[in-house]
Amino acid sequence: MTTTRVPIDVQAAQRRAVGTLVTANAVGALGITIGIATASLLATEISGSEEQAGLAQTFQVLGAALMSYLLARVMTRRGRRVGLVTGYLTGAVGAVAVVASGVLGSMLLLLVGAAMFGSSTAANSSARYAATDLAPPETRGRALSTVVWATTIGAVVGPNLTGLSELVAGWLGIPALTGPFALAGAGMLAAALFLAVRLRPDPLLLARELAASTAGPPSTVTATSWGRVGAALRERPVLIAAVAGLSGAHAAMVSVMVMTPLHMQHGGAELRIIGVVISVHVLGMFAFSPVVGWLADRVGRAPVLAAGGGLLVVSLVLCRLSPEGSSWQIFAGLFLLGLGWSLATISASTMIADHAPLESRTDVQGAADLMMGLTAAGAGGLAGVVVGAFGYPTLALVSVGLAALVIGAGVVASRHVTR
Repeated sequence: MTTTRVPIDVQAAQRRAVGTLVTANAVGALGITIGIATASLLATEISGSEEQAGLAQTFQVLGAALMSYLLARVMTRRGRRVGLVTGYLTGAVGAVAVVASGVLGSMLLLLVGAAMFGSSTAANSSARYAATDLAPPETRGRALSTVVWATTIGAVVGPNLTGLSELVAGWLGIPALTGPFALAGAGMLAAALFLAVRLRPDPLLLARELAASTAGPPSTVTATSWGRVGAALRERPVLIAAVAGLSGAHAAMVSVMVMTPLHMQHGGAELRIIGVVISVHVLGMFAFSPVVGWLADRVGRAPVLAAGGGLLVVSLVLCRLSPEGSSWQIFAGLFLLGLGWSLATISASTMIADHAPLESRTDVQGAADLMMGLTAAGAGGLAGVVVGAFGYPTLALVSVGLAALVIGAGVVASRHVTR
């Protein structure tokens, strides 16, 4: 007896996948931003030293970078759904560990928990690639940018739930500063459960199935994950340009963004005004993502990448000229810093989705996000040293070199691609 398989509506599967990823990313980002707002305060309270305040954030960034690659390995074997669910569940466990660190007063447990907490950031980032698995080339930028845009919801709502987190901490009998992480863990768990139920069919596994049905099964690759990444980069140099642009933009953004509150505080800016500047920066990063994705599809990935680098240069010049405290230059500079990052990140990520071979797609994407995270962690760490020795204007000037790298990546990429 033979059975006839019902054909899959690929367009419907793509719409379902994007809708599911948007919802999960919004909920996941909500959990991430709730926790980030108090990580440094909790580290200071536990350690008793302001010098260790940034360690929690540093470990979270490093954890996100490492988990980006590890989750990609899971996705290679089991598909997007299992990888994303694993990422959010690991982040939820990390949130519990952070809460426990506050109860026990353990700095070591806080750092371990923060690193695991970073797994949710890696899952949120990986979701943008999942949106492109079933998308045709002419709409990949829009699909990817729609999922990136969803982060705006969490980024805006998350910090405003601090009051609720205090109530939760009181109900649970835990330190007030761990309340946000309790809420964050619940949000990540909800995102994991939603993906486990709704992300069906798995977009990556379906893409592989469709490719096998039309062109035969992909070639068998026996190399290690890093071997597959290396082979893809050698065969398709445009991927090197895309990874360089992605890393340069992220490093430039992080290095200046993390030191801006200190620059403003030195000039007597109120905490409320500093918060508004950071909110404007986040708005630039995510709110215009759908427009950026449309541009990447219509104008081309490489020109948008180069334009993102150019916008970063303008933003850094404004930051370089901004006086301490509050000024129009710092407002405009931080907004354009976020928008330049958006142009570069979305175009470079779409370029990676375009050119990474199907059999090694998740390996290349995971390696790209790993490089992006490690570069940003290094830039963020060095930013404090540069500002301490030479000042914020010098940091902005030095970061122009990273923006120039992004422009160069766009120029190089344009020589290898037509889109």
